[in-house]
Amino acid sequence: MEVTPNDIQEYDESAPTSAETETATFALGCFWGPDARFGSFDGVIRTRVGYAGGTTADPTYHDIGNHTEAVQLEYDPSEITYTTLLMIALESHDPRRQPSKRQYQHILFPTSSQKETVKTVLDSNGFDINSVATRITSPPSPFYHAEDYHQKYHLRSKRWAIEAFDDAGYDEEALRESPTAAILNATAAGHETHITEPIADTPNQ
Repeated sequence: MEVTPNDIQEYDESAPTSAETETATFALGCFWGPDARFGSFDGVIRTRVGYAGGTTADPTYHDIGNHTEAVQLEYDPSEITYTTLLMIALESHDPRRQPSKRQYQHILFPTSSQKETVKTVLDSNGFDINSVATRITSPPSPFYHAEDYHQKYHLRSKRWAIEAFDDAGYDEEALRESPTAAILNATAAGHETHITEPIADTPNQ
C-alpha cells in the first residue's frame, strides 16, 4: 500500500475538528486492540490511548499507580452514536467478569449526558447497572495520554506509513491526533476500513 504526505494532509484537513466531535472513553484491557478496532469504524475521527480511572498523579506505563489502560475516541455523532460505540465496547468483554489486574480492568467512563444511555443499553442486554462487574465511572476521571510509543501501536510497524507522516512534518502529538493515523492503525491491525483493505499481512512493508 502507498500513502503520500499529501494524502495524509488532505484527509486530516477534511476531517471534523475536535469542536465538532463528541468524546467517548472506555477501558477494555490492553489498549492497543481497542485503539485499532474503534479506529476502523466510520464516524470515529480520532483515537488515543492512555491511563484513567485512578487517583495517582501523572501515571506512566511503568508507574501506572491505580489507573487502568484506556482508549479515548473523538466521534462524529452524525455518523456514529454513543450507543453504537457502547455496544461495541460491551461486546468486546463479559460485563459479568472483571480482570483481577487493575491495569487491564473493564471500565466505562460516560459523561453525565451519556450515563442514561449506559443504563438503557445495559438494561436492554439484561444487565443491572448497579451489579455488573464492569465499573462505571461518571463523570469520567482525568485521562492521561500514554507514552508516544503506545500511540498508534500497530501503525508504527509499517515503515511506509511512518515515513509518510515524517515527510508530512508530523511530530508525535500530530501523529496521535491524526484522523488518517487512526484509520491506518486499524488497517495495520487487520481491520477493514472505508479507505483501505487489511494490510497486516502485506509483504515488504
